Amino acid sequence: MTDTYGDLITHGAAALQAAGIDAPRREARLLLCAAAALSTTDLIAREQDLVHDGGVRVRFQAMLTRRCAHEPFAHIVGRRPFYGLELKSDARALVPRPESETVVDEALKWMPQGRGVTVADLGTGSGCLLVAILTEREGARGLAIDADPAAAALARENFERFELLDRIDLNIGAWSDWRGWGAVDLLVSNPPYIASAEIAALDPVVRDYDPQRALDGGADGLAAYREIIALGAQFLKPGVPVVFEIGHDQAEAVDRLLADAGFIDRQLVRDLEGRPRVVSGRTARQK
Repeated sequence: MTDTYGDLITHGAAALQAAGIDAPRREARLLLCAAAALSTTDLIAREQDLVHDGGVRVRFQAMLTRRCAHEPFAHIVGRRPFYGLELKSDARALVPRPESETVVDEALKWMPQGRGVTVADLGTGSGCLLVAILTEREGARGLAIDADPAAAALARENFERFELLDRIDLNIGAWSDWRGWGAVDLLVSNPPYIASAEIAALDPVVRDYDPQRALDGGADGLAAYREIIALGAQFLKPGVPVVFEIGHDQAEAVDRLLADAGFIDRQLVRDLEGRPRVVSGRTARQK
């Protein structure tokens, strides 16, 4: 074989384009970086070099085949950047997405000052929200709750990766069974919010590879919000902020649920694309 690194990129880009993948040349380049264990700068410098290592070609082709089947890029390379951090990502939980960084931004704005603040993340998944928040606030502690043992195991690996295990209590089980509400100073959640009937129409990269239980929000997509808000209104301390990621058309409905449950100081925040992304508020100061 006399392929250069540039030849492999061109071949990969053509295959990805035929499969309908956006930015095919960029993705081919990044897949080859992963297959060859090269930085993007190193790969640019070596594009005209022959690929002498047959293992690089084999790994690249295997990655290419998976990506052409619309498997998430993060699953293939095993990592995903989020809030300036590189988290482990695989099929056990939702891939951390840039729009979810808006949740972190808002959580940090709502977060009480001082050390010893406890942040709860309901449906922690990969743990990306809690990792980002606790990395930004070194004195804070975390409570991570997820009903899926596989997702919880991935979260634990990410907590360990960022040396946060001694600051986080990881709970496996339903939030309805969880008894830690009274310790919470700030609650965040990116719960399942896709209406059940809409899942079949999702992009294959989400529909076929993200865990179903992390997507399905019930008949109207609001089941998780109803449950969390009702439990929070009952068990959270007065004045505790809650910060939710929402679907693009759910702002009014989630705000109404918060209002009906007595939450005050409610806010809507849009992401960098201008889409409604976060609804927040706080429990009333007196109960």
